[in-house]
Amino acid sequence: MEGKCKYNMAVLENLKATELAGTAVRHLCLETIVVEMVFQDFDHLSERRRLERQQKHRKKIAIAAVSGIAFFVIVGAGVFSLISDQKSSAGNHGGSAVPQTAESSKPISHVARVIKTVCNATTYQETCQNTLEKEVEKDPSSAQPKDLLRIAIKAADEEIEKVLKKASSFKFDGPREKAAFEDCLQLVENAKEELKDSIARVGDDLGKLAKNAPDLNNWLSAVMSYQQTCIDGFPEGKLKSDMDKTFKTAKELTSNSLAMVSSLTSFMKTFPFPGAFSRRLLAKDGLPGWMSHEDRRILKGDNKDKPTPNVTVAKDGSGDFKTISEALTAMPAKYEGRYVIFVKQGIYDETVTVTKKMANITMYGDGSQKTIVTGNKNFADGVQTFRTATFAVLGDGFLCKAMGFRNTAGPEKHQAVAIRVQADRAIFLNCRFDGYQDTLYAQTHRQFYRSCVITGTVDFIFGDAAAIFQNCLITVRKPLENQQNLITAQGRVDEHETTGIVLQNCRIEPDKDLVPVQTKIRSYLGRPWKEFSRTVIMESTIGDFIHPDGWLPWQGQFGLKTLYYAEYNNKGAGAKTNARIKWPGYHIINKEEAMKFTVEPFYQGDWISATGSPIHLGLF
Repeated sequence: MEGKCKYNMAVLENLKATELAGTAVRHLCLETIVVEMVFQDFDHLSERRRLERQQKHRKKIAIAAVSGIAFFVIVGAGVFSLISDQKSSAGNHGGSAVPQTAESSKPISHVARVIKTVCNATTYQETCQNTLEKEVEKDPSSAQPKDLLRIAIKAADEEIEKVLKKASSFKFDGPREKAAFEDCLQLVENAKEELKDSIARVGDDLGKLAKNAPDLNNWLSAVMSYQQTCIDGFPEGKLKSDMDKTFKTAKELTSNSLAMVSSLTSFMKTFPFPGAFSRRLLAKDGLPGWMSHEDRRILKGDNKDKPTPNVTVAKDGSGDFKTISEALTAMPAKYEGRYVIFVKQGIYDETVTVTKKMANITMYGDGSQKTIVTGNKNFADGVQTFRTATFAVLGDGFLCKAMGFRNTAGPEKHQAVAIRVQADRAIFLNCRFDGYQDTLYAQTHRQFYRSCVITGTVDFIFGDAAAIFQNCLITVRKPLENQQNLITAQGRVDEHETTGIVLQNCRIEPDKDLVPVQTKIRSYLGRPWKEFSRTVIMESTIGDFIHPDGWLPWQGQFGLKTLYYAEYNNKGAGAKTNARIKWPGYHIINKEEAMKFTVEPFYQGDWISATGSPIHLGLF
């Protein structure tokens, strides 16, 4: 059978002539063709397509390719039918298994071939093969791409559960270790929830899988980040090393799942399925036609046209609540539509958490320097970086306008987060974030910042979210005497993650306190926090205080070959690239490449327009 299943692109020319009533072997061969095409190196596929265009029978090949896709489900049914017949034969003999002949064992060889092809797209191929073979052996009919993906994600979910049980047996002596484990418990719960969401979203057919690919990439990338954040919370030593080893298999399984989503998505973009990658129709105002007039009015209103709040927070007692936390606690458990909270002018000294259950909140103030949430928790005083945030957002669909967020701990207290954003589809408009080290923690998921001000010194825009900062003012402050300024520290831990930091049409300027000493203090655009760190700065104005190197290593050669740092069409004295570092992962990109990091391609869809938020979709 192996010989019969060898193929090249010419096989596709005969695909149309294949009769649906053909032999099971023929169905299995076709299955191999389609599945292996899904997970092949798509650079090779492009080359083959180029050669095909040079052939005389272009029309025949095009029809054949489409026919091959159309037969995909039917072929799968043929495989399932064959296996079902084999099971049925066994069942008709009193339930005892009939000894297989050499001929009947060959489909298993084919399944092994399919699994190997699928796993070729992953980074951890041995882990992939062992996982899939174990499950497919139980049910050979599950050797379909979407089923294999579901198996991979489910395996990651089951492994996370094992990690939690094993980690619970560790001994946590010091307060920092105990606090790190508490954070770990929360992060693992988040990972489990999003893995289960991913399993459910795989869908029953490839068309649905294609439409759900952005969500799958988003959630699985977050799961990778949750695991690494858990490990990072522990102080250096044996316990941290043990935690890293405990998470090893779970991280590999999650990475493999991401790789498989990427391969399937690439294939379906090459040969589109009906209903896959469809775009929503927008009304003339840029919002989806199904949105109500009231939703449009609320979401498109500027600061002069404030939406009617469900509740008002006022420190002076003139509102429904005196603190933001009280207003959030009183929010109904179930609420249809957006829940609007107006926070009147004032300085609110409180630690605020918008929990995962608090979805679709609109919160707005009287201005980013009038309505201010402040705090001073910091790492130097024994608080985990994860917990130093003055304001933490976990609830999806959070939209914030005209508010300020501060951490006033100061540079001598080191890590001190003003805001930590874990929520998906979070939007901040005309907001201000003030701090020194680690000001804005863009932790996970899809985030959009428009016309905001971010200030800080060391790694003050960091995390592993897919975050775009558009039309923002990035102000670099004066650090401690022994410190250097670093604007970004992106934390992408796996090459298959769809995360990164993008600064588009921003201004990067020194704070007034830094100006007199800017020639003595080195300032950089960023450094690689994790091995696959990805940051793009484009169409922005960069001040002359930025060091000509542009970027700084984290430590030695760490990540310099695997990171992706890029600049495009920037201006200003600090934008000159002739003296930039020469790392393998640094790029001066062209327009075509830069387009990949604009809103719609980078987020794999436009969910921002639906909120009525101002947005620029392409290059400026």
